[in-house]
Amino acid sequence: MIKQLITGCLGLAIAFGAASYGLADDLPAPDGQALWTYISKTSPYKQWSYWPDHKGMQEGRAPHAPLHKVFVNKQALESTSAPLKYGAIEVKENYSPSHELKAITVMYKSKKYNPKDGDWFWVKYSPKGEPLKAGKPKGCIGCHGTRSANDFVLVHEFK
Repeated sequence: MIKQLITGCLGLAIAFGAASYGLADDLPAPDGQALWTYISKTSPYKQWSYWPDHKGMQEGRAPHAPLHKVFVNKQALESTSAPLKYGAIEVKENYSPSHELKAITVMYKSKKYNPKDGDWFWVKYSPKGEPLKAGKPKGCIGCHGTRSANDFVLVHEFK
């Protein structure tokens, strides 16, 4: 009985310890709906940081909107050189000139998802979070692929 009690307490201690260090916070599968749930509920992206050299509202260019904000999670920020750590997520809010949110585009580095193109999973969401495009869109890969040495990241420079 005592052995079972100790084993049970040890299991709870490990589980609570893992949760406090973020280990229990499983990353989503490379799936548009799962990723939206993760970035909107599990780990809300608006609570993340900006790239240190790309903060707040910035001018953008096609095919994205003329203005944008880019949020990055801890895995991305902790990546000091290319390639980024697996689990890195970059969320770009795309705005019209009148500051109306037009779309949310996301890059998610998922292990073994697409090794040929940096293992990035791409999604374009409506402002309400409905996936409009997801997976390996040729347009995303074609444009971001011009910066493959920077691990497909356009708005932040790794050294």
